[in-house]
Amino acid sequence: MTHLRIPCSPNYVSPSVVKFCPSTKPHLGCTKTNLAQTFTKPSSLHCLPSSMSSLTGLASLEAVLFDVDGTLCDSDPLHYEALREMLLKIGFNGGVPITEEFFVEKFSGKNNVDTALVAFPDDLEQGLKFVQEKEAMFQRLAREQLKPVKGLDKMRTWVEKRGLKRAAVTNSPRVNAELMISKLGLSDFFDVLIIGDECERGKPHPDPYLKALEVLKASKDHAFVFEDSFSGITAGVAAGMPVIGIASRNPEDLLMKAKPAFLIKDYEDPKLWAALEELDKPGADKLEILDKNI
Repeated sequence: MTHLRIPCSPNYVSPSVVKFCPSTKPHLGCTKTNLAQTFTKPSSLHCLPSSMSSLTGLASLEAVLFDVDGTLCDSDPLHYEALREMLLKIGFNGGVPITEEFFVEKFSGKNNVDTALVAFPDDLEQGLKFVQEKEAMFQRLAREQLKPVKGLDKMRTWVEKRGLKRAAVTNSPRVNAELMISKLGLSDFFDVLIIGDECERGKPHPDPYLKALEVLKASKDHAFVFEDSFSGITAGVAAGMPVIGIASRNPEDLLMKAKPAFLIKDYEDPKLWAALEELDKPGADKLEILDKNI
């Protein structure tokens, strides 16, 4: 796995706005249409279209980009446990333990600086020291308890069989990301690891994903993203790619506000495989099938 520390470009094209289907029920056809980026039909609220306006179609898929925390592994409970304990030690929130809802709202998917400022709003230096201690606790927990998201091996096989390029793109510190990727047995799977804090701007800005595409020499028009947080989905959409949201921990209504292509529970979700099957079919046949299913 290549470890690069290259500044990310802040330049990107703002996505256009598309209309939603008025239905509140998920449509299989909408799911397929969103991932294929074929905007010949409307999409339901649970199958939000990614906001790209110039995709040529993902039939000629080149790359798949993955977040790490919560996307490759179920790490949020470990982060929550470490953060809760560390915040109690400093008397945060009057000594009352933070709730999971507070963790999701204030900490999930955030970079170290943002996390530090929540804990110590007026003292960034002290906040960053706090974050380092919290990350050390997380690493101890991860070595013992880290588990992959359900179906990850199946997704890995799908990507490898097609010879697709792949990148891990995360706001996690490099030491955390490398630990998690190694623990999951994915060190040889990824072509590159992009760290948000090593870019000019981390997620929710698109810079880390744009840098991943640059290093992979892949087009945003032929790639898609897996993400599990609001900030991560926002970053992927802003980088011009459809994002499949994994709603394993974060609330679905929150994730939908970031406009993913659609949401799945994990990598065994039938919605995911129904959509991926369409990518293996010729474009003309795919359009015909999509029209029949909407």
